[in-house]
Amino acid sequence: MDYAVAIPILPSLNIARTKEFYVSQLGFEAVFQQAESFLIVKRDQIELHFWLTDDKGLPPVSSCYIRGGQIAILHDEYASKDVPNLSRFEERPWGMKEFYVHDLDGNLLRFGMIPEEA
Repeated sequence: MDYAVAIPILPSLNIARTKEFYVSQLGFEAVFQQAESFLIVKRDQIELHFWLTDDKGLPPVSSCYIRGGQIAILHDEYASKDVPNLSRFEERPWGMKEFYVHDLDGNLLRFGMIPEEA
Protein backbone atom coordinates (compact mmCIF):
# COMPACT_ATOMS: atom_id res chain seq x y z
CA MET A 1 0.00 0.00 0.00
CA ASP A 2 1.21 3.52 -0.81
CA TYR A 3 0.65 5.32 2.50
CA ALA A 4 0.30 9.07 2.73
CA VAL A 5 3.21 10.84 4.41
CA ALA A 6 3.64 14.26 5.96
CA ILE A 7 6.54 16.34 4.66
CA PRO A 8 7.48 19.55 6.46
CA ILE A 9 8.09 22.65 4.39
CA LEU A 10 10.45 24.90 6.35
CA PRO A 11 11.55 28.47 5.68
CA SER A 12 15.11 29.21 4.59
CA LEU A 13 16.85 32.57 4.57
CA ASN A 14 19.46 31.27 2.10
CA ILE A 15 18.82 28.11 0.07
CA ALA A 16 22.50 27.53 -0.75
CA ARG A 17 23.50 27.77 2.93
CA THR A 18 20.60 25.52 3.95
CA LYS A 19 21.64 22.94 1.35
CA GLU A 20 25.27 23.00 2.54
CA PHE A 21 24.26 22.51 6.20
CA TYR A 22 21.84 19.65 5.60
CA VAL A 23 24.18 17.84 3.19
CA SER A 24 27.53 18.31 4.94
CA GLN A 25 26.41 18.34 8.58
CA LEU A 26 23.26 16.22 8.72
CA GLY A 27 23.97 13.71 5.94
CA PHE A 28 21.04 14.52 3.66
CA GLU A 29 21.16 14.39 -0.13
CA ALA A 30 19.85 17.32 -2.15
CA VAL A 31 17.33 15.76 -4.53
CA PHE A 32 15.77 18.89 -6.04
CA GLN A 33 16.55 22.57 -6.20
CA GLN A 34 14.64 25.29 -8.02
CA ALA A 35 17.18 28.07 -8.43
CA GLU A 36 17.54 29.80 -5.06
CA SER A 37 13.88 29.59 -4.12
CA PHE A 38 13.09 25.96 -3.22
CA LEU A 39 15.04 22.91 -2.01
CA ILE A 40 14.24 19.28 -1.24
CA VAL A 41 16.64 17.16 0.83
CA LYS A 42 16.27 13.51 1.71
CA ARG A 43 17.96 10.99 3.97
CA ASP A 44 16.53 7.47 3.97
CA GLN A 45 12.79 8.03 4.57
CA ILE A 46 13.21 11.56 5.94
CA GLU A 47 12.32 14.24 3.41
CA LEU A 48 12.38 17.97 4.11
CA HIS A 49 11.39 20.84 1.83
CA PHE A 50 12.59 24.44 2.14
CA TRP A 51 11.26 27.65 0.63
CA LEU A 52 13.08 30.96 0.46
CA THR A 53 11.91 33.81 2.66
CA ASP A 54 13.42 37.11 3.71
CA ASP A 55 11.39 37.14 6.95
CA LYS A 56 13.98 36.40 9.66
CA GLY A 57 11.21 35.84 12.19
CA LEU A 58 9.85 32.70 10.51
CA PRO A 59 12.62 30.08 11.00
CA PRO A 60 12.88 30.53 14.79
CA VAL A 61 9.18 29.66 15.12
CA SER A 62 9.24 26.75 12.65
CA SER A 63 9.91 23.11 13.49
CA CYS A 64 9.33 19.51 12.55
CA TYR A 65 9.37 16.19 14.40
CA ILE A 66 11.31 13.21 13.04
CA ARG A 67 10.51 9.91 14.71
CA GLY A 68 11.81 6.37 14.41
CA GLY A 69 14.22 3.68 15.49
CA GLN A 70 17.31 5.16 13.82
CA ILE A 71 17.27 8.27 16.01
CA ALA A 72 19.94 6.99 18.43
CA ILE A 73 22.30 6.28 15.51
CA LEU A 74 21.69 9.77 14.11
CA HIS A 75 22.52 11.39 17.45
CA ASP A 76 25.79 9.42 17.68
CA GLU A 77 26.69 10.46 14.12
CA TYR A 78 25.86 14.13 14.70
CA ALA A 79 27.76 14.19 18.00
CA SER A 80 30.85 12.70 16.31
CA LYS A 81 30.63 15.43 13.63
CA ASP A 82 30.20 18.20 16.22
CA VAL A 83 26.97 19.38 14.60
CA PRO A 84 26.25 22.85 15.99
CA ASN A 85 23.24 23.35 18.24
CA LEU A 86 22.92 19.63 19.04
CA SER A 87 21.16 18.86 22.32
CA ARG A 88 21.67 15.87 24.59
CA PHE A 89 19.76 12.68 23.71
CA GLU A 90 17.57 12.02 26.71
CA GLU A 91 14.17 10.85 27.85
CA ARG A 92 11.73 13.74 28.18
CA PRO A 93 8.90 14.03 30.74
CA TRP A 94 6.36 13.06 28.04
CA GLY A 95 7.93 9.61 27.60
CA MET A 96 9.93 10.10 24.41
CA LYS A 97 13.70 9.90 24.08
CA GLU A 98 14.67 12.95 22.04
CA PHE A 99 17.36 15.30 20.82
CA TYR A 100 17.12 18.62 19.03
CA VAL A 101 19.05 20.46 16.34
CA HIS A 102 18.50 24.06 15.30
CA ASP A 103 19.66 24.66 11.73
CA LEU A 104 21.60 27.79 10.76
CA ASP A 105 18.40 29.81 10.27
CA GLY A 106 16.82 28.64 13.53
CA ASN A 107 14.41 25.93 12.32
CA LEU A 108 14.03 23.34 15.08
CA LEU A 109 14.41 19.67 14.16
CA ARG A 110 13.11 17.45 16.95
CA PHE A 111 14.23 13.82 16.70
CA GLY A 112 12.46 11.29 18.88
CA MET A 113 11.77 7.67 19.58
CA ILE A 114 9.98 5.49 22.08
CA PRO A 115 12.64 4.61 24.70
CA GLU A 116 12.05 0.86 24.24
CA GLU A 117 13.12 1.21 20.58
CA ALA A 118 16.63 2.27 21.64
